[in-house]
Amino acid sequence: MAMLEVKDLQVYYGMIQAIKGISFEVNAGEIIALIGANGAGKTTILHTVTGLIAPKAGSILFEGKEITKIPAHKIVSLGMAHVPEGRRVFAQLSVYQNLKMGAYTRKDKDEVEKTLETVYRRFPRLKERQNQIAGTLSGGEQQMLAMGRALMSKPKIVLMDEPSMGLSPILVNEIFDIIHSLNEAGTTVLLVEQNAKKALAIANRAYVLETGKIVKSGDAHVLMDDESIKKAYLGE
Repeated sequence: MAMLEVKDLQVYYGMIQAIKGISFEVNAGEIIALIGANGAGKTTILHTVTGLIAPKAGSILFEGKEITKIPAHKIVSLGMAHVPEGRRVFAQLSVYQNLKMGAYTRKDKDEVEKTLETVYRRFPRLKERQNQIAGTLSGGEQQMLAMGRALMSKPKIVLMDEPSMGLSPILVNEIFDIIHSLNEAGTTVLLVEQNAKKALAIANRAYVLETGKIVKSGDAHVLMDDESIKKAYLGE
């Protein structure tokens, strides 16, 4: 049984159909990449899976449980975390306060402290800047904070939306190394990413989206050698 299963998903914005009956699955322990041009529907899929947008039709199953109509905050407590596009840190709060916000669904205070220490070990810069106001961090540090905040809910799966956006090449490499190490430590990842080359390099499998439909899917390394993918997304 797949950890996350999306079946025949249809999403509309008013009269416009953004997602046209897509189906895909994510197995425990995988990194799955969703790649495609701007406007292909990648972010809409993540928003629908995490309960921020209601689909018109289709179903979403998480660990075999139907979550299509469950509100977003309850989905978090089931073990799903979302790192949104553009980072969306709480700019007026400190790094520490942002991280604690990530654990708002958890009641086990001692365990939350242990998770905080784990996040600080994974992101030493966040520990150094724990009292700094989040809005004054660099873009890369804000991305690390958004990822650390997601990990504070102790998720089984993390959905990441464009984690490399607006970052320098060196920081992009660092963020992808972190995603890879998170996965190796046992977290399943669904990754939406404009940088198709980087995404395919760390993913197990990938789905290619065009105007709300999946047009190709398969082993990430096979797709990386696919001539049409190279031409459209890898700049080759």
